Formats: sequence, C-alpha cells, structure tokens
Amino acid sequence: MTYPLKTATLIGLLTLAAPAAAQDNPEAQSAVGPAIGTEVFVSSDSDDTTVLRVAGDFDLRHAPDGSRLGIRVEKAWYDPLGRGTVERERVFLQVADRGDNLEWSARIGTDGDTIIGAASINDNAPFRKEAFVERDIVETPRGLEEGIYSTFLGAAIDLPADENNIFTVLGGVQEFTGDNVRLHLRANYVHVVDSDLGISAQLRTRYFHSTVPGEFDYFSPEDYAQILPVLQVRRFVDGWQFLAAGGIGAQRSTGTDWQQANFAQLRFVSPPQGDWTVSGEAIYSQTPGNNAVVGSGYDYFQALVSVNLRL
Repeated sequence: MTYPLKTATLIGLLTLAAPAAAQDNPEAQSAVGPAIGTEVFVSSDSDDTTVLRVAGDFDLRHAPDGSRLGIRVEKAWYDPLGRGTVERERVFLQVADRGDNLEWSARIGTDGDTIIGAASINDNAPFRKEAFVERDIVETPRGLEEGIYSTFLGAAIDLPADENNIFTVLGGVQEFTGDNVRLHLRANYVHVVDSDLGISAQLRTRYFHSTVPGEFDYFSPEDYAQILPVLQVRRFVDGWQFLAAGGIGAQRSTGTDWQQANFAQLRFVSPPQGDWTVSGEAIYSQTPGNNAVVGSGYDYFQALVSVNLRL
C-alpha cells in the first residue's frame, strides 16, 4: 500500500473543509469551552473475538454544534478468536467544525506503527453529499501480529424524491495491506411512515467485491450481498433523542446459499445543553465484518457509551 497517498488524502479532506472552519457561528461560539470526556467501546462475535477500547478526550473547543479541537488517548485490548489479549495504545488529534453549508470532522492519529483514524466532510444541501476516509487495523490474529490495515475511501449522496421518500447511494474503495482491494456499493431507500411519531420503513442493500479473496484471515469472499428491510422509530423527549431499529433480511457470499440476516439497534443522545452530555448505542448484527473469519452463522454485537463534561 502507498501510505503517503493515504496521508495526502486525509490532509486533502481537511484542506477542502477549511472554508467551513472560517465561518462564524455566534450561537455555537457562545457555548464553546474546554471539556473532558470518556468513551468506552466493546464488541464480541461468534468467532470468540472480543475488543475493548477505553478513551479519554481532552477538548479545548467543545461546542453544542459539534465543533471540536482536542486530543484523544486510547487503550485497546484485542482478543481475536480467544487466543489471548493483545494491547495497543493509540492517540488522536480530534478536530471538527461547521459553517452555513459545510460540516467536517477528523480524528487522525497513530497506534505507534502507522497512521490511523477517520475524516469526513459533507454539505447540507437537499442533495446532501459526503466524502470520507477511514483507516484502522484488522482485528484478526494475523492482522494484529503482522500489521494488516485497511483504508476505506468513499462518497455518498442523498437523493430525495419528496419529503417522505429518500434514496442514498454510497460507493467506496477499501484497500488492505497486501494486494486485496474491495469495491463497495450500498443503496438505501427510506420512506417516512409517520413523521410525528418518527417512524420510517427502510430498505438497505449492500454489495462488495474483493479482488484477492481470502488473502489473509479476515472475512473476504469474492462477492458479498445483503438485502435488509428495517423499521426504525426515532423520538425526542425533553431534548433526549431515542432511536430503535430492527430488521430481518437475507445475505449471501461466494460459495454459500442465501441466509437470514438479522439486525437490531438502540441509541440514546442527551440534550446538548448543560455541562454533562451522554450518549450510547448498542447494535446486534449478523453481517460479517473485516474481523470475521467465517461468514456462516455469524453473530456480532457492539456497544458504545460516551460521557462529556464541560469545564
């Protein structure tokens, strides 16, 4: 892989976002202040792989509109396939800002071996457009031992048909250490059933193709496809946001028949006002990720809790 190219891509996203940072946002600036926080992430799957990450955030600019300027120090514990825990320390620079029509964020850092992190930029037009890049280690035994990383570069666009119907299309390229390059295509359709109750019906589809299937020990068939109908409810209560979603669909990878795919999600976000903010999310899925070794009968669970205190 050409890592300088990945670094240039990250810097390029931040450069494109510069006009947003230059915009004045009086409402956000009036609430800007330093903050500290923590985030705990845990995941487990049916391959007996568990991941625990605990992060400490230190923000100089923590605003309700999402503006950030600070650092994250993170400790990660990986136990791939139950073969023993591997520990990693990671540190990131975190920056985010927004203008009238543009938002951007970046978490760029290192695990001591190479650049990792994520960056994204999007506008707020009716046909919303977003570009993003993500880079991290593959959490399998060979990934952790040999330093196998993946870099995912993609873009998405919202295509609203009317106020109750919207289509989203995403395309991306994911490059792995070695020779494998994965091509991604995702398309979602959302129909608002009842805007007052926050109910929507969705159809989520995804497909990827690997140019070098089975190169290492991560889940990488030549082709993978999933069709997932989802029902979602999102409500606001006294400023709190609550979301629940669930769906049952089908998935297939090269060499297998169509199998059932289940999905469930719960999320809460506290109001942005006040010194304390808290959010959390739990997801259950049968979609094999990069860290899965096999795709048949696969189950994956992840949970995330974040707490921030404005100083």
